[in-house]
Amino acid sequence: MYPPTPHNHAAAGEIAETVILCGDPCRARYIAENYLTDAVCYTQVRWIPGYTGYYQGKPVSVQAHGMGIPSLAIYITELFRFYGVKRIIRVGSAGAIDPSLHNGDVLVAISACASAPLGEIYGIPGTYAPTASYSLLAQAVFAIKDRDLPLKVGMVLSDDIFYRQDNLPAIWNRAGVLAVEMETAGLYLLAAMENKQAVSILTITAELYDGGKETDDYTLQSTYDAAIQSALDTAILDVAF
Repeated sequence: MYPPTPHNHAAAGEIAETVILCGDPCRARYIAENYLTDAVCYTQVRWIPGYTGYYQGKPVSVQAHGMGIPSLAIYITELFRFYGVKRIIRVGSAGAIDPSLHNGDVLVAISACASAPLGEIYGIPGTYAPTASYSLLAQAVFAIKDRDLPLKVGMVLSDDIFYRQDNLPAIWNRAGVLAVEMETAGLYLLAAMENKQAVSILTITAELYDGGKETDDYTLQSTYDAAIQSALDTAILDVAF
């Protein structure tokens, strides 16, 4: 298969080697309009947009993917396999299940457990451990610390069920998992399978250990902005680790 693909109408060469990935199509547009210069929309298939522009003079793309691993897997497989993308930096949200994390904190996922047997789905025997690319993770930590943001680095759980009625998150927390979201395990597994780099930078938007206490809109937007800027800093950082 060659570009364009069934889910992305970009032509060959229209997507940068480094992509900022986010679930929300509106956030992708927000990033393109507020942080990139000369941004051009290269796809709007199913109203899931992608943009390429420049951040501090370097080409960067921003791609939305919807919610959950199945949707994300379609987009990143096509980006890695058919568009020459080498690095994906995901900017997303997560619910804290560990009391050390609070609304507005930034969590970089070093690894991602999954509530579904992802390795088995992709034909991998045994138990697979989806893990971030070290150099990209180190660059993300460097960029976030440079902006003096409240930062934690640790494990997350990628869970298919948003409205859970059980205590599964608490069980995972006893095993050292700090927060729950819906996509990172799929991103890390597929990046490894395609021999590419990936890291997730997550904003804590709910304290699930405290009955689901959510952050206010002002704190949410200001923290998202800081996380977005950190992701873009990571995209252009030229520091060896």
